[in-house]
Amino acid sequence: MTDVHYHDYLQLDKILNAQEPESAKHKISAHDEMLFIVIHQTYELWFKQLHHEADSILGIMRKPSLNDNSPELQTVVHRMNRIAVILRVLIHQIDILETMTPMDFLDFRDMLRPASGFQSWQFKLLEAKLGLKFEYRHGKEYYTSQLKQQHIDLIKEAESDQSFLQLVNDWLERMPFFDDEDAWKDFPVHTAKIWYGAGERIFWSEYKHRYGNSLAEAEKNNIEAFDEVFFQRRETHYTLSAKANRAALFIMLYRGYPLLQLPFQVLNNLLEIDEQLSTWRHRHMNMVHRMIGTRIGTGGSSGKDYLKAAADKHYIFKEIAQLTSFLIERNKLPQLPKNIEKKLGFVVGD
Repeated sequence: MTDVHYHDYLQLDKILNAQEPESAKHKISAHDEMLFIVIHQTYELWFKQLHHEADSILGIMRKPSLNDNSPELQTVVHRMNRIAVILRVLIHQIDILETMTPMDFLDFRDMLRPASGFQSWQFKLLEAKLGLKFEYRHGKEYYTSQLKQQHIDLIKEAESDQSFLQLVNDWLERMPFFDDEDAWKDFPVHTAKIWYGAGERIFWSEYKHRYGNSLAEAEKNNIEAFDEVFFQRRETHYTLSAKANRAALFIMLYRGYPLLQLPFQVLNNLLEIDEQLSTWRHRHMNMVHRMIGTRIGTGGSSGKDYLKAAADKHYIFKEIAQLTSFLIERNKLPQLPKNIEKKLGFVVGD
């Protein structure tokens, strides 16, 4: 085995010689073009790492059975958290880029046409893997128009494959003990009317009653949405199924139980990832507006207007976020049957 040298291991000859400013080729002074290149190359390296993490998570979630109290789920949570942290780094990199003034950018901007950040296929591919489908994109007729065919093929393949959102839906639908009617036979019911029947549905009848009583007068319409979200048939190619919604809300409500701690962290990390992606999009939009005002992008997009519309629309895990509308205070939660509590806790003996 030969010795490994830091310089060779990191292939620094390739990396440090990969910056070729267009301004230098035209013998024009544009000091900040080097910063512009390094920042965007760094973005693409971080996108590569995000794909590395996302692919590993997808591989675990695609397994037919995933123990909710297993090292594998801990790995999913850990790597989701890493994705969120990397996204925060991407946002902070904008601070560095904004040390470049609009006039500094104009020194070399026109030399970049038609190159554009819109041609970042890695970012679009990441969105597709997470669950942003073609039909829900803003400007879907345009979003792959400037990409190379090989990159379009990768994105289309990801869009047709099971996304992280769909895998989360399937995982939530496998919520243990929900289909066990005997597990709920000792559940105390205080409502005068049972909406849904036996087993798990007795719990949701009681919960709906308590939820309705917790609403302010101006929120009473929310009770009508309860059945739609948690008990009506819904599409699952993008939205979560009613069964998955019930499982997700149950995890949020009773996350204090040991068995639900990791599942809750999965859901919480989904919200964190969506929030960081949204923050990045809005920071990028504001930076573009600061740099070029209302001018069109170098790739031909409408610049800020396009970025704003995409930022407002491209929430991937918005259904998870909307479930918080149906939470009630801890002191009003229904008491779970003893056998359910036992299943949710640590086994300490017979």
